[in-house]
Amino acid sequence: MKREAVLYRKSKDGKKAFYIDVENADSIYDFLKSDEANLKKFRYALDLLLEGRPPRDLYDKENFDKCCEHVTAIKLFKGKKNPRIYCQQYTDGCTKVFVIIAAELLEKKKSEGLTNKEKTIIKRVASYQYTLLDETE
Repeated sequence: MKREAVLYRKSKDGKKAFYIDVENADSIYDFLKSDEANLKKFRYALDLLLEGRPPRDLYDKENFDKCCEHVTAIKLFKGKKNPRIYCQQYTDGCTKVFVIIAAELLEKKKSEGLTNKEKTIIKRVASYQYTLLDETE
C-alpha cells in the first residue's frame, strides 16, 4: 500500500530522519497535544532516537514475524495507559539516511504480550510503502 510521510525532524548530523504518516498525522498530533505529558515524553523519545540510543523500554522492535522485522514502537508511559506509536524503520537506499516513520497510533495497549489487534496493526504498518516528503513539498 503506497502512502506518504512528511518530514518532522532530522538529526543534527543529518544521518537520521523522523517522518510522520500523512494519513495518520492528525490522530498522532491530536493524541500528543491532548496532554502535555504525552508531548514531553514524545520529544524526549525523539531526542534519543535521533541523537543517541533510546532504551528498549522506550523504543524497540515489534518483531513477532519475519515480515515485521522493520516495525518498531515508541512506547510512551509503559505500565500506565501504555500508548504506542508504531513505526517503520529502514536505511534509505539512495541517501543512506536512517529513516523512522511514525505510522500508526495505539492509544492504549492493555496486555503484556501482543494481542491479535496489535499484531494486525503491526502487519499493516509492515505492509506500507512510503514516498518521503520534505516539509517544503
